[in-house]
Amino acid sequence: MREQDAELFYRVQNKDEDALEQLYDRYEKLLFSFSYRMTNNKFLAEEAVQDVFTKIWSRQRHFDEEKGKFSSWLLTVTRNACIDLLRKKKEPAYELEERDALHAQEPTPEETVEWQERGEEIRGAVRQLTEEQQEIIELFYFKRMSQTNIAKTCHIPLGTVKGRVRLALKHLKEILASKNERGVRDDG
Repeated sequence: MREQDAELFYRVQNKDEDALEQLYDRYEKLLFSFSYRMTNNKFLAEEAVQDVFTKIWSRQRHFDEEKGKFSSWLLTVTRNACIDLLRKKKEPAYELEERDALHAQEPTPEETVEWQERGEEIRGAVRQLTEEQQEIIELFYFKRMSQTNIAKTCHIPLGTVKGRVRLALKHLKEILASKNERGVRDDG
């Protein structure tokens, strides 16, 4: 029998990562679609979902079973997170011509070459990572898979995926910093 949402919530309050993962798997799609309808913005919707689960994990929210269903409460928390994000977002009002001009600027040939060189440098650094880290970077950044989907695809826990992404990024930063230091010394 499936564990009740309230029980999972109380386990999360006691820092049970497995319970958080179960709640996330159970409600992520619902909360994302609800958030997307409210914000009409994929990135804000993703941020709202992340915010909700972060607040649940850090004990910033309290659920009372006597006041209603967990799913209703969770949607209310999500609604509030969306409203907060929309308030923070409030883009400055640009004139249409200014906005079009910003998008119409083409990169200079120098900028294009610089981006290509930087891309090659990053690809070279990725090749220096372990196979596991290369796979995670490929799936997360180049194939744009969510960490949850990577966990399901690779049959590993979500926490392991997050750890590998963090570690891979740390190693990439070190590799690129080391390469830049050597490049400076070589030029000097």
